[in-house]
Amino acid sequence: MSVRKVMAVLRRMCWLLFGVLVLTGIFAEPLVSFGLTFVPAGAAVVIGLVLSFTGPKETLKSRPAVEVEPPVTGRWSALNSPADKVPSHGTHAYGQTYAIDIVAEPETGAGEPPARPPFRLLWPLVRRNRDFPAFGAPLLAAADATVVRASDGQRDHLSRNSLPALLYLMLIEGDVRSIAGAHRVIGNHVILDLGDGTFALYAHLQRGSLQVKAGDTVRAGAPIARVGNSGNTTEPHLHFQLMDGPDPDSALGIPFTWRGVGVPAGGEAFTVDVAEEQVAQA
Repeated sequence: MSVRKVMAVLRRMCWLLFGVLVLTGIFAEPLVSFGLTFVPAGAAVVIGLVLSFTGPKETLKSRPAVEVEPPVTGRWSALNSPADKVPSHGTHAYGQTYAIDIVAEPETGAGEPPARPPFRLLWPLVRRNRDFPAFGAPLLAAADATVVRASDGQRDHLSRNSLPALLYLMLIEGDVRSIAGAHRVIGNHVILDLGDGTFALYAHLQRGSLQVKAGDTVRAGAPIARVGNSGNTTEPHLHFQLMDGPDPDSALGIPFTWRGVGVPAGGEAFTVDVAEEQVAQA
């Protein structure tokens, strides 16, 4: 077990111990003094900061970006892109140093509202997933690969794209998911072994949409699942990243580039045409 994995597990145990001490102090005889109750929480915060700020070693940082196929077709735009900053999500945890989020942005006619609902300050508080064009969009294998993990049993929750819902996600839901483990943060997911110590993670997939299982081999461009809204998300989107191992708790991020697209910056729209072989498969 790697050092990062041990630290990730220890962090969760510290948060759980803190919760037990708090609840015991409220509903029964305190197990420790009031001041000592916060020691596990402090330790968890410190461990979390270490995991967030310690990233890939120089050998990985200097590694050329791995070129893979785009995992989607159609018109999309990027969010939280490594083209803008590294780490792209503000943390090295879960191997997401060079991760990217993308949302579907179909073209609309002149004078028509955008297909993707905008963020609202107060209302509507939440939206249904089918209101977002990304929800249910097919996801494709980025390379010839072997499926290492495939999980799609978690529910797709409503959006968190209003200020109250976003605060709930950041202050409550996100912490609970983090304590529960990486699988609750990334939601339904697929992890592909691309070879040469490179693994691709597709996160926040739609419940029940898997078209592959662990042990399957897939060809580049093959459908593997659909975009969902499971895990730690604000709206239906794809979180994609490359990493040096199959376990997000211990893996370190690896830079990527999509063939024909590159690495789109935040807010940048890009279009991927359907390949001829994909049309033939349809």
